[in-house]
Amino acid sequence: MFIDMHCHAYRKPPPIYPFQTAEQVIERYDAVGIDMGALLPIVSPEIYLPQANEDILEMVEQHPDRFFAFCNIDPRAICYSTSAPLGNLLRHYKDQGCRGLGEVMPNLPLMHPMVQNLFHHAEQVGLPVVFDGSDQLEGDFGLYDDPGLPQLEHTLQRFPDLIMFGHGPVFWSEIARLQTPGERGYLFRLGGGQVGRLPTGPIDEEGVVPKLMRVYPNLYGDLSDGTPVNALSRDPEYGPKFMTEFQDRLCYGTDLCSPTQPLAMIDLLLDWRETGKITEEVFQKVARENAIRIFDL
Repeated sequence: MFIDMHCHAYRKPPPIYPFQTAEQVIERYDAVGIDMGALLPIVSPEIYLPQANEDILEMVEQHPDRFFAFCNIDPRAICYSTSAPLGNLLRHYKDQGCRGLGEVMPNLPLMHPMVQNLFHHAEQVGLPVVFDGSDQLEGDFGLYDDPGLPQLEHTLQRFPDLIMFGHGPVFWSEIARLQTPGERGYLFRLGGGQVGRLPTGPIDEEGVVPKLMRVYPNLYGDLSDGTPVNALSRDPEYGPKFMTEFQDRLCYGTDLCSPTQPLAMIDLLLDWRETGKITEEVFQKVARENAIRIFDL
């Protein structure tokens, strides 16, 4: 029923964090009705130990009916240069069957010249990009942007043929006008774990996300992790309207990292379909058809 545009798996279980294997992902997919998913490699050390693109390709080769591959390149790769020939790598991985780039999440400004160089090459090669964001520099992962997402807007302007999937709290918190800048993300607690909050309550005034999506047709929405569930369900009237308006540019995802991770977006989509808040056509597009079209499945 569903196609997952955003999942993580490791060829062998890594230390410290309980990332799952491909086989564990398939068990979870079978349990909740996900037919196929994209495996996104983690390559930036801000979030975890770098993962080889080749590991992703190997898992896809072993389960071609259940997975498709993304590649990922840290923008500091090759020569730590704003003119690094990253397109050569992206072309290689596209030729190997990779359908997108990401999840891009070094802790650099989104408008950093090396990040912009990576996006330039992704546009030239024709790979959609999934990126995560941060509201801080140092001590976090994800591309930094300011409140109001001006760096994202400039990037969308600069690369109009690059499909960019917004993902994570910095993006989805701005579906409505922010009450405070601190609503945009989480902070790593010095003693371990994370602290922070997400915005709640009815959407009295739209934020920049729907406004940007109306202006820039290359901005898409990644509905993985818990932040889009929060953004869409916090206002039961506005959420379905948003999904209906942008039905051609939203893709279901899980951001599944561990075997026990909640998957609340499935329940939300099924409930909205059953109660008539979204049509069957909208449901099918978001659940699977957009992914089939965008990633040429």
